[in-house]
Amino acid sequence: MLGMGLVEVPPVPYRDPSAVVLADPEVPEDRRYCGNPDCGKPVGRRRDGRPGRPEGYCPHCGQRFSFTPKLRAGDIVAGQYEVKGCLAHGGLGWIYLAADRNLDGRWVVMKGLLDTGDLEALAAAEAERRFLTAMDHPNIVKIFNFVNHPDPGTGSLVGYIVMEYVGGQSLQEMLRGRLRESDSRQALPPAQVMAYGLEILRAFGYLHDRGMLYCDLKPANVIQVEEQLKLIDLGAVRRLDDPDSAIYGTVGYQAPEIAAQGPSIASDIYTVGRTLAVLSVPFSPASGGSAAPIPDLGPHYESYQRLLRRATDADPARRFPNAAEMSEQLVGVLRETRAAEDGVPHPAPSGVFGPERAAVGTELAPAAGGRVFAPLDRREATAALPVPLVEPLDPAAGFLAGITSGNPDELIALLQSVPPTPETRLALIRVMSELGRPAPEELYTAVAAELPGDWRLWWYRGVYELAAGDPGTAVRYFDGLYGWFPGEAAPRLALAFALEAAGQGAEAIRHHAAIWRTDRSYVGSCFALARILLDQGDPDAATRVLDEVPPTSIHRTAAQVAAVAVTVRGRAPAEGELVGAGERLQGLRLDSRDRDGLASEVLESALARFVTGRSAGGGGTLLGTPLSEQGVRGELERVYRSLARSARSPEERHAMIGRANAVRPRTLW
Repeated sequence: MLGMGLVEVPPVPYRDPSAVVLADPEVPEDRRYCGNPDCGKPVGRRRDGRPGRPEGYCPHCGQRFSFTPKLRAGDIVAGQYEVKGCLAHGGLGWIYLAADRNLDGRWVVMKGLLDTGDLEALAAAEAERRFLTAMDHPNIVKIFNFVNHPDPGTGSLVGYIVMEYVGGQSLQEMLRGRLRESDSRQALPPAQVMAYGLEILRAFGYLHDRGMLYCDLKPANVIQVEEQLKLIDLGAVRRLDDPDSAIYGTVGYQAPEIAAQGPSIASDIYTVGRTLAVLSVPFSPASGGSAAPIPDLGPHYESYQRLLRRATDADPARRFPNAAEMSEQLVGVLRETRAAEDGVPHPAPSGVFGPERAAVGTELAPAAGGRVFAPLDRREATAALPVPLVEPLDPAAGFLAGITSGNPDELIALLQSVPPTPETRLALIRVMSELGRPAPEELYTAVAAELPGDWRLWWYRGVYELAAGDPGTAVRYFDGLYGWFPGEAAPRLALAFALEAAGQGAEAIRHHAAIWRTDRSYVGSCFALARILLDQGDPDAATRVLDEVPPTSIHRTAAQVAAVAVTVRGRAPAEGELVGAGERLQGLRLDSRDRDGLASEVLESALARFVTGRSAGGGGTLLGTPLSEQGVRGELERVYRSLARSARSPEERHAMIGRANAVRPRTLW
């Protein structure tokens, strides 16, 4: 599952547990703090040149603290678990390695309390016992048991959670190793981090569906072993409906509203965004005791940056509403990232939008103007955009799926005649918006009341502004929706069209290129790229883009026709380019009139080279005729006379005959 087949994540070897037992388990002095949540001040520190005590009482509040392991190698806990030593220490307790004597020495991990006098930590451990022993998910460490053992110092019982041993490497360790290797300039590859994010979100979705929150996600709490990812350290897990338990988290990862509102699904989503950011770009997540801003990941990861920005929005209502929706968008971002990295498209159907309804701008402009394509038609662009999917539970969903009328006015009348539902109102807004007609505000108000916060209202406002001739305002709407759905092609396609219409071709190119690299079904982006590249004076790049239309596409012929026109319109092509255009044209299946029209342009360009003295004819052929002035004139005369026979008016026929007479080769009689 790791990477979904989109990215290859290097496996992490299983680590022999006996090799990772600490030889001298000790909590460093700089990590010793009072466990009282109302205090939290340093304890057990060096004074007057003497080392700090690992056990004692807080000088500030008087609460007892203890940082010494309670178990030693060889201890038998609950008559079943033989302790082998300490593995690590964490925020809530020491972690021990043990062998389960009842199950042939199976390795297990036992986690006890950092301080047996900390009542809140004890309550957290009890919470783990209650919630987690029944959990079973491949991305979450398995809890086997909860046992008690006497404290050797006080004789009081200490609780221990018994869980599976995960012998891999934490993401924190992987990140530190990477930073050491790259001299602190490079974090983990973003595509690899996204693969980790998908697994984390699967685990979070499992927890949230069962009414639980993880609360304390950070790289140290996620381990990769071989090709599997697991969440560990479940001490901060609590129920969604629990308003009283102590809240545990880590500065720099914890959501800003936690103190006032408590944990929620939105705050869990925040921790995912922060964790992915820390793994993707080198920065310290905590700055001055608060969350540091996520640095810019660079232009190649714009969609990923937008995903992280939404996941960590200061307003919980603007974050992803659940793990499933964030995961869906992350998959789209990963597909885009991998397409950019390996040059292979990674398409997938959207769960939010339908497909592109038409490819905009595939027809050639009239040859007389010298342009290959006409400027973008805003109405055609809005009519081609994918449509947001209809809510299947709406009473009119079946009716809307069966509408076949193509006449906008008839469709408006039909939608106005049926009993109104949120989806029929949205459909009416859509049709009017695509025509550039302002939809009545009462329609928007009605939908907003029935579907509060529905993003489609903003989508259709953007569609209207683009169709009505205000692309600048449309850019603002679509840019916001791209940030809302960073893994979807539709908002980015709409944004690119709006940018092009607003005269920002360079910005539009970036978005169209990302869409086209990822999914070759968005042919409108391909032709938009060619159109803008030609406007920028780069016909070679335009031709390369047109050649990327797959042979299986119904738009392949249109792309090849456009590539021929790119060669000959508005420029003086070299002889080799003309021969290539001729060969391209001969390989196309066109009706005779379209073929003759393009052939005439190619031959006219060739004749211009002879007339101006730029070519004396070096042999070879063009469109089956000798590449010489005599041969080109003869073939061009034939093509003009063929066009005259298929002319649509007497005036056109006379013009073609006149051209044929003007170019025919000279003869001796």
